[in-house]
Amino acid sequence: MTSYDGAMQLALDQAELASGHGDVPVGAVVLDASGGLLGVGCNQRELLGDPTAHAEVIALRAASVRLGSWRLTGCTLVVTLEPCTMCAGAAVLARVDRVVFGSRDLKAGAVGSLWDVVRDRRLNHRPEVVAGVREQECSALLTQFFGAQR
Repeated sequence: MTSYDGAMQLALDQAELASGHGDVPVGAVVLDASGGLLGVGCNQRELLGDPTAHAEVIALRAASVRLGSWRLTGCTLVVTLEPCTMCAGAAVLARVDRVVFGSRDLKAGAVGSLWDVVRDRRLNHRPEVVAGVREQECSALLTQFFGAQR
């Protein structure tokens, strides 16, 4: 199995940027089939006042622009937190080959924790899932952020 440690570090770096402007620290990157970087994103809901400005959506959009296509076949979405229903749906619709995430989201995760959108047999595309990459680091960033909010 391929190691996604380096890509997750880039996603963690993006997550740090999100927390710097008051957003939940979630970062995402999209890799091409050879592991090259196509897009990056961090949560920007607070910054932009946009409920769809999740890290995954921003990274998927950037990758699509770079490729000149909405079809991200062969690509991998790497994200620090398990995607929500919107982001899991976006990954399916973008036709990414795999979703890699760090920390599980027991309250809103849609890649196996609360729902399993990406492996729903009723859909026409089901990405591979790799969970728990650098999980402790991803979880610690979230714990620290929410601890400071209280």
